[in-house]
Amino acid sequence: MIIGGKKVSSGTGRKIDVISPVTRKVIAHLERADETDVDKAVNSARNTLDGEWGRVNAIERGKLLLELSQCVLKHKEELAEIESADTGKTKSTAMADIKVLARYFEFYGGGADKIMGQVIPYLNEYNVQVVREPLGVTAHILPWNYPAQMFGRSVAPALAMGNAVVVKPAEDACLSILRVAELALDVGFPAGALNVVTGLGAEAGAALSLHPGIDFISFTGSNEVGKLIQKAAAENAVKCVLELGGKSAHIVFEDADFERAVPTIAKGIIYNAGQTCSAGSRVLIHESIFEEFTERIAEEFRAASVGNSELDLACGPVINESQYNKINRYLEQGVNEGDLKLVAQGKIHPSSNPNGFFIKPSFFVADEQKSPLFFEEIFGPVFVAAPFGDDQEAVKLANETGYGLLNAIWTEVGSRQQRLARQLKCGQVYINGFGAGGGVELPFGGVGKSGHGREKGFMALEEMSTVKTVVMYCGNN
Repeated sequence: MIIGGKKVSSGTGRKIDVISPVTRKVIAHLERADETDVDKAVNSARNTLDGEWGRVNAIERGKLLLELSQCVLKHKEELAEIESADTGKTKSTAMADIKVLARYFEFYGGGADKIMGQVIPYLNEYNVQVVREPLGVTAHILPWNYPAQMFGRSVAPALAMGNAVVVKPAEDACLSILRVAELALDVGFPAGALNVVTGLGAEAGAALSLHPGIDFISFTGSNEVGKLIQKAAAENAVKCVLELGGKSAHIVFEDADFERAVPTIAKGIIYNAGQTCSAGSRVLIHESIFEEFTERIAEEFRAASVGNSELDLACGPVINESQYNKINRYLEQGVNEGDLKLVAQGKIHPSSNPNGFFIKPSFFVADEQKSPLFFEEIFGPVFVAAPFGDDQEAVKLANETGYGLLNAIWTEVGSRQQRLARQLKCGQVYINGFGAGGGVELPFGGVGKSGHGREKGFMALEEMSTVKTVVMYCGNN
C-alpha cells in the first residue's frame, strides 16, 4: 500500500490473492488492510493537508498533475500491461484506459488555477467575497471495471482543488492504481497527499467511509453498496458523490442512420464485456423498423469474438467468478423465459484459455419490456430489445427502470431530439451517438437509482471543494 509517501504492509499480515480472469491463477498478492491501516492513511492525509501539501498553491498543484500526466504516458506500455493482466481487458482497451487516465491529470492540471471565486455587490460599506476552498481529506472508493480511468476521474479533481486523498480500490483491480501512486511520488507529490489502501470492501472500505477524519466520500459501484456509503457519510455529516450504475437505453426511430447506429449500439454493450456503468444495455426500436433493425444488431453480435487479452478481440473475460456466475444466471433466465427470444450470440475464440471467465455476447428480443433483463443491471455483454409505437411510449419505456445515468436518441428530427432530451430522466443524453459516459470534459452522473453528484468536467472541481463567504466591513468613507 502507499501511506505517507511510503510502500507499507498491512498491520494485519493478511493478504488477498489477485486472480487472473483469463487463467484463474494467482498472479499477485495484495495487502488486506483493516481499520488501523485506514486510520494511518487518513491521519497521514490530514498531517500533510495541515503541512506541506496545504502550502502548495494552485499553480504548483496544476504543474504536479501535468507532470504526472506525462509520466503516465511515458509508462503507458507498462501500465496497460498491468491493467490487462489484472482485469482481463484486451490490449487495446487497456491502452485506451491508460491514455484517458493521463488525460484526466492533464485536464485537471490545466484547471487547478482556474476555479475562481466571486465578489457580491452588497451594502456600500461592505466588501463581500466568495472563495472556493478544498474540502479537506477525501475518500475515494473505486470500482473494478475501469480502475485506471476511475482513479483519474475521481482523484485528479480532488488533488487539483488541494484536497489530500485516501483511495480504496476494489480488491479485484488494484495493481495499476498502486503503480500510478508510485509514479505520483516520483514526480514530487508530497508524502501523504495521495494514499492508497487495499483491502476488502466490508473491512477497509467500510472503515474508510465511516472514519470521522474524512470530509468527503466519492463512490462508484452498486446501488446496494451506495446506500451503505450514503448512510456512512450521514454518520459524520459529510458530503458524498455516488455513481451507482444504470440501465441505459437507445431509442431508435424510423429515420435513424442505420450505418452509424448499428455498430455504435452493438459496441456500447460488448465493449469491456459489458462491464460499464453507462453501457447501453437495452434498445427501444420503433415498431416500423423493429425486425430490420434487430437483424442488423444480431449480425454484429454473431460476429463478436471473445478471448484472451492478447488476442485483442471484441472483449475479454468478465472480472471474476462471482460476476461470471451471475451473468450466466441471467442468460439462463432469458433463455427459459417465454417473453424473451435469444436471437444472436457471439463466440469464444478457440485459442482462448478454457479456464477464463468468458461470456458470449448475447442479444435477446421481446414484444414488450417486461423481463427482469430489461430492468436490472446485469453488468455483462447481455443486450435486450423491445419495440415502441410513438414518442410518448419511447420516453415511458426509457424512464421506467428507476435508473437515470445515460440514454441515446437516434433520429434526424431536430424538434424530436430536443423534446425527448428534456423528457428523459438521466444525467446525460446522446443524440445520434453514444459515448459510454462521455469524455473527460463532460459532466457525468445520474439521477434516481443511478446516484447523485457530478464527476468529470469543471463541475467535478466544484464537487471537490466548498465555498466560504467573507464579509468585510469597510466603513462609509
